[in-house]
Amino acid sequence: MVGRLITGPADLAEGAAWLAGHDPRFARALALVGDLPLRRKPDGFSALLEAIISQQVSVASANAIRARMAAAGYNSRAAVALAGEDDLRAAGLSRQKASYALALAHSAVDFDALRDLPDDQVIETLVAVKGVGRWTAEIYAMFALGRADVFAPNDLALQEAAKHLFDLPARPSEPALRQMSLAWSPWRAVAARCLFAYYHVVKSRDGI
Repeated sequence: MVGRLITGPADLAEGAAWLAGHDPRFARALALVGDLPLRRKPDGFSALLEAIISQQVSVASANAIRARMAAAGYNSRAAVALAGEDDLRAAGLSRQKASYALALAHSAVDFDALRDLPDDQVIETLVAVKGVGRWTAEIYAMFALGRADVFAPNDLALQEAAKHLFDLPARPSEPALRQMSLAWSPWRAVAARCLFAYYHVVKSRDGI
């Protein structure tokens, strides 16, 4: 069964109010960051390919690679499936990510069907594809499918933000942050948006 979706600002506002009411630290962070960004994007092959491109690189690098891929015409499943690894590398992908892009293009993932699957089945379906780890699948579920109760605890920005917001002695591990996030259900994806925004505030303030 598909749970609550984030489709617009009203959903974000509802989730933010819930988080603020359940934890004063979120209230403090939300007061600091202001309105949360929706960050929704159309679902499908291109959105998941963008998530793969974003793995372990800076936002600026990911944006540059996406622009080169788009300029080369490699932003659809059919186009990537017809490309060779060398073609994709010439468009900016590493050898490893070129192999991931080809694996995704040739996979059996039915992106339309994902919309009707529960969160755990979405994640399970996506991580079966070479190169799609849990972080990539969770990012896709949050921002392409709009799932309200998905979180990506292996994200370094979320870990760093949680360290500062919750006054932790060190950046929490993926298992530790996943456990922490259970307290933010059913609005974990709103908590993620809040922490992403808070990370940028802390980064700017502390020079992280």
